Amino acid sequence: MHPKTAWQAMAQRPLSFLTSSWPWRSLAYLAGGVVVGAAAVLVFATGLVAGLVLLVVLVGVAPLAGVVLSSMAVATVERYRLRLVDLDSLPNPHREPEAPGLRSWVATRLKEQVTWRELMFTLVSAAALWWLDLLVLCFSFGVPVLTFEAADGDTWPWAVFGAVVLLASPYTVTSWAGARAALARTFLAPRDEELGEELKEVRASQVRLLDSFDAERVRIERDLHDGAQQRLVSLGMTLGLMRLDVPEGSPLAERLTEAEGQLATAHKELRSLIRGLNPPVLADHGLVAAIQDYASRFPIPVTVDLQLPGRLPRQLETTMYYVINEAMTNIARHSGAAHAAVRGRYHSDLLVLDISDDGKGGVDPEAGSGLTGLADRLKALGGRMRVSSPAGGPTLLHVEVPCHFA
Repeated sequence: MHPKTAWQAMAQRPLSFLTSSWPWRSLAYLAGGVVVGAAAVLVFATGLVAGLVLLVVLVGVAPLAGVVLSSMAVATVERYRLRLVDLDSLPNPHREPEAPGLRSWVATRLKEQVTWRELMFTLVSAAALWWLDLLVLCFSFGVPVLTFEAADGDTWPWAVFGAVVLLASPYTVTSWAGARAALARTFLAPRDEELGEELKEVRASQVRLLDSFDAERVRIERDLHDGAQQRLVSLGMTLGLMRLDVPEGSPLAERLTEAEGQLATAHKELRSLIRGLNPPVLADHGLVAAIQDYASRFPIPVTVDLQLPGRLPRQLETTMYYVINEAMTNIARHSGAAHAAVRGRYHSDLLVLDISDDGKGGVDPEAGSGLTGLADRLKALGGRMRVSSPAGGPTLLHVEVPCHFA
């Protein structure tokens, strides 16, 4: 598996991570952040001073508008820099101007929400982020240098402290680089209304495909319940009537007993299949009750801790149920775990779900484990999935999906 972010590489392979390119990429990202942030401070300071001075003679609007538009350059550089620590590129959400010419371009940019988000990001970067980048770098590498230079026979504990800080520096630098990149994505990632028409149609087609899958699943469940299951019940009654005409202890009675046993097994498996296709408890009582019911029948102990403010939208509720179902099935079949846990929370229009186990680990989503299909279903709903599964365990499946309660 090839991790897409520095965070994933550090979480999944903490030892081999040290010999990979990710620590150096994170270091370059933070070092570049110091340079870009310092340049942003200079541009903002120059533009604001010029704008405020010229505003007195009513010509300061242009420099102030230039300050706003200059944030676009900072955002463009940041989108390129994000590729150092996150291989999922960010598309440019700016739309084409309504007419040719500089005036139309400026008017279009000033009307776009993304321009003002880029301005906010540039202000945050200039005011705080580049200082924090510099602070992390100075702590990770400056503190060891100072402690080594100051170390002598009486201050050897400081040398030990410096050595510990230096050894931990790849993890310190990468952790902050991942957090910084996540913050940048919050500001710079395009919103749904800013996506191109083609991307909107792709997402809409994905949602329609999910709807058709759900409709087909419900139809199959109904056909099995009303068709095959009823025929099995009828066959069981027929076998029961035949038993009345067969003497006890005869070879035919033994075969009827065997047939009834196989029929009962088939009926049980069919009921289980129908329940899995469209669990009644999910439709009647929601995701929390459905997962608790599923966990009660799971072959290993499962801790369920789902706290939701209400019923989820139908499509999201169904998707999350099958995400948990597939993940738990993988745990039972492949992990060798003695315990599993399902934890879910709702934070600021975001449903966060963690599924973990204490098994042998080594799960690779790109090796046909079934997680790729789940990731596609989540992506169609605007969500994402991350897997941490180092060899030897534990395994953690982390899911985030946008969710709006009524």
